[in-house]
Amino acid sequence: MKTLVIGLGGVTNGGKTTLAEKLKKMLPNCDTISQDDFFKPESEVETDERGFKLYDVLDALYMDEMVKSIHNWMKSPASSGAVTKPQNTRDNLKNTDDVHILIVEGFLLYNYEPLNQLWNRRYFLTLPYEECKRRRSTRVYEPADTPGYFDGHVWPMYLKYKSELEENAGNIVYLDGTKSQEELLSCVYSDIMQELKKLRE
Repeated sequence: MKTLVIGLGGVTNGGKTTLAEKLKKMLPNCDTISQDDFFKPESEVETDERGFKLYDVLDALYMDEMVKSIHNWMKSPASSGAVTKPQNTRDNLKNTDDVHILIVEGFLLYNYEPLNQLWNRRYFLTLPYEECKRRRSTRVYEPADTPGYFDGHVWPMYLKYKSELEENAGNIVYLDGTKSQEELLSCVYSDIMQELKKLRE
């Protein structure tokens, strides 16, 4: 059985989860895994000298557990319960039952070496500072963002990891998170369909 593992990474509030959920409905045999499900409990997350909880770093996540979950899915994708038939059948989706797709979405996917060996395709959503800050301010987090948290921790960490990524990682498709959800969906969907076609040839 063939598998296709897709990374959907990028900036906080860039639209990763929404895009992953929409793709899941459109693609055959598709599952999703969210990096947010692997955060350590608050008590285990480090606090810096300013009192900021350091959530936007790899150490705040159980990354080995995440890798294990993906490996488990790859070993047995059919038993994961994903037997969705896509709502959208405008493309030729015959013979898709032999390929299972996993979309992994999260803000820190490509800076952890064990994960980088697993991707078939990688996407990275970007946003300009102002738009990202505006979107972040409308979201409710648990624990809540403290004053200055975005500028003091979230954005600097995003820039740090993004520059690491640009130095080390090839073949990443960058997506402009300010585009409409329909545009982003259409772009990624057609790209994945091309990958499926290649896998079957």
